[in-house]
Amino acid sequence: MMHGEYKVPGGKLVVADLHEKDGRIAGVQISGDFFLEPAEALEGIRGAVTGLSVNSTAQELAAAIRQALPDRVQMFGFSPEAVALAVRRALGKAKTWQDFEWQVIDAKAVAPRMHVALDEVLAKEVAAGRRAPALRFWEWDRASIIIGAFQSLQNEVDVEAAKALGVEIIRRASGGGAMFVEKGTAITYSIYAPIELVEDMSFADSYAFLDTWVLKALNALGVEASYMPLNDITSPRGKIGGAAQKRFMDKVVLHHVTMAYNMDAAKMMQVLRIGREKMSDKGTASAARRVDPVRSQTGMERRAVIESMKKTFLGLNGGTIGDITDDEYAKAEQLIAEKYGTDAWLNKMP
Repeated sequence: MMHGEYKVPGGKLVVADLHEKDGRIAGVQISGDFFLEPAEALEGIRGAVTGLSVNSTAQELAAAIRQALPDRVQMFGFSPEAVALAVRRALGKAKTWQDFEWQVIDAKAVAPRMHVALDEVLAKEVAAGRRAPALRFWEWDRASIIIGAFQSLQNEVDVEAAKALGVEIIRRASGGGAMFVEKGTAITYSIYAPIELVEDMSFADSYAFLDTWVLKALNALGVEASYMPLNDITSPRGKIGGAAQKRFMDKVVLHHVTMAYNMDAAKMMQVLRIGREKMSDKGTASAARRVDPVRSQTGMERRAVIESMKKTFLGLNGGTIGDITDDEYAKAEQLIAEKYGTDAWLNKMP
């Protein structure tokens, strides 16, 4: 008997027990702590999967399940896609975090443009099989605005204000919104994961899945963190952070997150044009106002929070402590010269 489990981010556990017969799925049992109405629909789910090829894709499995469900079915805490993932895991076709040897990198502080260059370099090194999948924490050596790949520089940033305040402006490879950081005010990390980890998921579902570990890490520190689609980490006391993704070479997914530890909201409003609109109705006009959901909810120093996050990740997924190599730094320097440090890249969306 083959056994597979999938915990829906923010939802319920789905368990698949089955066996293989002549290259087909047989003896299917689907169970879990989900809710399903009418209950008889479970038999339809089992029947839809039974007899399909063991090489069926997640999309094919989910489509067969959806076709077999009655029109008025209600699925609470799970979906046809979740059942498909559990089945694929039972068959050994879908990967979990524990299927990979992870490294956790917590390296020296570097310039913002080095960080965005390292993201591309390390992602491609994982794609090429030259380094293990990794979780990397960023340390900032100066203040910066990092805009998304598809954002207009002039629409998002008050360039003159940023220059006057000594805030470096850079553009990253991933989409999403602009973020403002200073030394010691944010917690930023990147995950470089083989595409197999999320290939059975929709783009939206992969965000929630790749953020599951950090929600557990924050919960363990007393933060009531939860996921808000598409790409936010939030709490009853407001937004904590946001995520962005980029795929490289169809082999690796870069998923990075910035969380507010103790940000200066007044300065952010000076340099981010969109930030002024977003913050104007949130009572942040005072120069003393700070956005500090992680610090205020944990009462911990920033480095202590990061150490706890590293411990949670390693405890859940296994792995070792790693570092960035001299060769990787050299490749990032070259990428800065050719791409991330150029005016052409920064102004590609004026």
